[in-house]
Amino acid sequence: MTLKEEAEKILENFEQISSEEFIQVTEKIKGNLQSQLTSEYLTGKISKINQVTDEVEKKNLCKALKPYLDWYIQGN
Repeated sequence: MTLKEEAEKILENFEQISSEEFIQVTEKIKGNLQSQLTSEYLTGKISKINQVTDEVEKKNLCKALKPYLDWYIQGN
């Protein structure tokens, strides 16, 4: 499965996927960002999500990062 397909799958089934799966795909997308500042920002957000232990809270934090998946899909 390509990264684009993985991102599409996550957006289509966001409520059913784990925060861990979301983070894995977002980490891959991070490597495609052209701005170092944006990459560092995303790294910080992912780090914050990884520190949370409650899955519901993690999913809420992941929801705020969905535009990065949209961006990746639009560009590929």
